[in-house]
Amino acid sequence: MKLLENKWAFVSGSSRGIGQQIALGLARRKCNLIVHGRIESNAAETIQRLKEFDIQTHVVAGELDSPQNVEALIRAVKAGPGLVDILYNNAAIQNTWKPIWEIGQDEWLQSFQINLFAMIALCNAFAPAMKQRGYGRIINLTSGIKDIPQLAPYSVSKAAVDKYTRDLAAELHGTNVLVNYLDPGWLRTDLGGSNAENEVETVLPGALVPALLEDFGPSGRFYAAQDYKMLEF
Repeated sequence: MKLLENKWAFVSGSSRGIGQQIALGLARRKCNLIVHGRIESNAAETIQRLKEFDIQTHVVAGELDSPQNVEALIRAVKAGPGLVDILYNNAAIQNTWKPIWEIGQDEWLQSFQINLFAMIALCNAFAPAMKQRGYGRIINLTSGIKDIPQLAPYSVSKAAVDKYTRDLAAELHGTNVLVNYLDPGWLRTDLGGSNAENEVETVLPGALVPALLEDFGPSGRFYAAQDYKMLEF
């Protein structure tokens, strides 16, 4: 089993759902965790579940709904462990279901702020230091959603995540900072809803694949977590 000892991972939105599962999967690989929730108390369950692992943990809290709040969150991470070796940009929102022509600009802007602009700010904050150290793994969560115009702000923002990820990977080519994008699948979470195809636990082990890549491995690639759900590694 490949371990991630002495590495620090920051998983946005890790107080529940997919982010919590990713945090638990990383902890099993002996990776230290920076857990994030909108408010600190939200992270309590994840921290409790991480206590069985021999790792260090740190909690940061904050919204991603404005540039100012994202910068405050970045400062909180840097004031704690500071070092981020593995960055999972997991936190995201869906807009309210409605006909596409009734979706106002404010909803488009909110989706792009949280799903894309906050992600870019986090990459900007931590990727340069990864490059300097010659090691980093950035995993941006995307979505396989299609043909649902009522959720266009969500789906369009995720399409932008894909393109940005490929551009960032090109910028960091040859540095051993690997940047990839991950579709967790349609999961039964607060965001995915109760009718989703898969339990949230099936995001593992596939969600860990981009974090466990060998040095100078694939970058700018798409990974689907559900392709690996029957595997153990």
